[in-house]
Amino acid sequence: MSIDVGAFYKFVTIDDREALRGRIEAEALNLGVRGTILLAHEGINGTISAGGDDLVAFLTWLKSDPRFLELECKVAVSAAHPFKRLKVKLKPEIVTFGVPEADPSVAVGTYVAPENWNALIQDPGVVVIDTRNAYEYRIGTFDGAMDPGTRTFSDFPDYVRRNLDPAKHQRIAMFCTGGIRCEKASAFMLGQGFSEVYHLDGGILKYLERISPSQSLWRGTCFVFDERVAVGHGLAEAGHGRCARCGQPLKVSLDDGRSREAALAGSNCPDCRCSD
Repeated sequence: MSIDVGAFYKFVTIDDREALRGRIEAEALNLGVRGTILLAHEGINGTISAGGDDLVAFLTWLKSDPRFLELECKVAVSAAHPFKRLKVKLKPEIVTFGVPEADPSVAVGTYVAPENWNALIQDPGVVVIDTRNAYEYRIGTFDGAMDPGTRTFSDFPDYVRRNLDPAKHQRIAMFCTGGIRCEKASAFMLGQGFSEVYHLDGGILKYLERISPSQSLWRGTCFVFDERVAVGHGLAEAGHGRCARCGQPLKVSLDDGRSREAALAGSNCPDCRCSD
């Protein structure tokens, strides 16, 4: 049986986090759902997996709450569960940024559909920024995208303050894995005086799902935060593993019949040089 893997988020005020956590956990466990769901006052963020029709059943149940009625979930198929268990956590933020005034429910950048993204980022007047971390950028990004060199998303505000000027960089296009980081980043940049801020609707995952390789401006693979490690066009698993020491993604070749673990044992990690 194949496993469906779903990624979703929504910025919406949640005042009953404790009670909601209990209800979500009970329903998810009943349906055999695994993965991680984060709840904060500002919203919900989750990546989960389930077999058969159980993912659809869980999402249908979740959307019965009016706050999540318009929640959008990106779904991929995996040969096995990419998660070992279910975790439903209460957090200060559903994605850690550290700038409370960056509130996507108040102001957010302009959403750009995947079908319109290529034209935008090929415009010479547009500055294209990858809002993800350096290890994510290293294994895949869009043509011409800037790498902020961040280790965590909370480093991004400082990168903007040090390197970008609203008077000089008037048109900004940003992207991230599923869209959630760009919601906060665009809210922050609007607050910093940037007037034209665009971001890829649904993130890289929706782009890879909708845009064919022949039309794509994406190069490499997209890191995901589960045991699949990375995906490519069509959201197919991309043959990556993780460094045993630092956890960074490494490309592995299984063409010679070796196990992923054996292939990783001979891989040189550029971050910790664990095989030196």
